[in-house]
Amino acid sequence: MYEYKDAGLFKRIVRRTAGTRPMAWLYARIQTPIDRFVYRVTRGKTTLSEWLSGLPVVMLTTRGAKTGQQRTQPVLALPDGDGFVLIASNFGRAHNPAWYHNLRAHPRAATEIDGVTRVVEAHELHGTERDQLFQWCAEKYPPFLRYRAWAGARRIPVFRLDPAS
Repeated sequence: MYEYKDAGLFKRIVRRTAGTRPMAWLYARIQTPIDRFVYRVTRGKTTLSEWLSGLPVVMLTTRGAKTGQQRTQPVLALPDGDGFVLIASNFGRAHNPAWYHNLRAHPRAATEIDGVTRVVEAHELHGTERDQLFQWCAEKYPPFLRYRAWAGARRIPVFRLDPAS
């Protein structure tokens, strides 16, 4: 299973700056293409976001909610037991990310981390379980708290990805 990397001063600074509006705006626009590129050139070993922040980024492959086509997106995924927790924060924007709609329509997906692909089942969490895991994730990545405030009336969804049986 994934081991958290050292959260030295530089990594803590990167995590905190992501919770500022200018950096969240920038990351929302450049993070995905850069992470895909770095993931490809490192042959699935890392992404730039993972390297800079020390937090796990998985390549999440979902089936499009409308098109049915395969979509792969780098997402922050915090390990929890055999699975992962995903926060659909979308950098605090007023709408959910596309992968949220894809997982709702087609919960079976695949994750790739450190070059290992696993088929997973997504479960959207609600109530106390959702709130507890959101708080746990915010302890690891404090910008989630700012994103929640910026999202306005949108309640940020939380998913758990468990190995498919």
